[in-house]
Amino acid sequence: MIIGVPKEIKNHEYRVGMVPASVRELINHGHEVIVETNAGIGIGFTDQDYVDAGASIINQASDVFAQAEMIVKVKEPQAVERAMLREGQILFTYLHLAPDLPQTEDLIKSKAICIAYETVTDDFGGLPLLAPMSEVAGRMSIQAGAQALEKSNAGRGMLLGGVPGVEPAKVVIIGGGMVGNNAAQMAVGMGADVVVLDRNTNVLRKLDAQFGNKVKAIYSTADALEKHVLDADLVIGGVLIPGAAAPKLVTKEHIKNMKPGAAIVDVAIDQGGCIETSKATTHAEPTYIVDDVVHYCVANMPGAVPRTSTFALNNATLPYILQIANKGHVQALLDNKHLLNGLNVIDGQVTCQSVAENLGFEYVDPAVALIN
Repeated sequence: MIIGVPKEIKNHEYRVGMVPASVRELINHGHEVIVETNAGIGIGFTDQDYVDAGASIINQASDVFAQAEMIVKVKEPQAVERAMLREGQILFTYLHLAPDLPQTEDLIKSKAICIAYETVTDDFGGLPLLAPMSEVAGRMSIQAGAQALEKSNAGRGMLLGGVPGVEPAKVVIIGGGMVGNNAAQMAVGMGADVVVLDRNTNVLRKLDAQFGNKVKAIYSTADALEKHVLDADLVIGGVLIPGAAAPKLVTKEHIKNMKPGAAIVDVAIDQGGCIETSKATTHAEPTYIVDDVVHYCVANMPGAVPRTSTFALNNATLPYILQIANKGHVQALLDNKHLLNGLNVIDGQVTCQSVAENLGFEYVDPAVALIN
């Protein structure tokens, strides 16, 4: 199979779909890899590094899309990239379709085979290709929040951990999953007063066992959420419903009544955000103010630490890339029910139920769509 790796073009996106070591694995399995020139430059890999791994360097993205049977990316294809997709071509990347009607419509029109990292599952009920970026984003959320609290950024002018004799900042984390857990680790490490809200008692027990009295693990009700959000200096939104748009848990009214200069980091922004006042921002302009509350809503947070993020992502995606390349997409998807869950769009049909429900499309069972 010919696998194409284009250079990412989203604002301040420096990650790359495959590192040279991953390329070498595919070459060793008898496949051909074509890489757009300078695709890896943002994480310190030159074209020569890819050539040494066995790849061919292509000068233009249009030629990568034209030649490749499978495109491996990091971020969702931008409009100019979606226009280059063709019928029967495999796209393997993050998609986050539920809040993105234009992208979904373009992928349907392309009749490409679109497999989303974020809806691939595993035997433990997890999302193995989303997990590494959730780990990175969760940890980064505390760094971003700490900066947002600085007075020069219109924040309250607070140090997360305080100093002896001065109370630390209160960090409220909504959602105790992968993002929330990693955010809690960083916030605890910085000495903050940490509260995590979740509706899964098993998650709360896990947090209690992991952090003890360093984290207050609270069952999330409307009352508890309002109480803690209004008292927070920093709120981290880490709620995820796989494949679906994030629920708006923090309302405009909550924002109006938060402390002036408080900060919000909405990690769920890729899925539309769990804060009602959230709108996607970029690393170029990461924050904005609503009712004196600083909002940080960068839609590709891990792109700011691209080397760490790319290696973590490649470790997770490479086995699936090999399955698709070695078997072809039909057999690979039929053989692996978890990979099949990643199929969002094929031949103009929407095969992710959450996406179909959120955007009003007819849902087609992925196994049925695959064999028809």
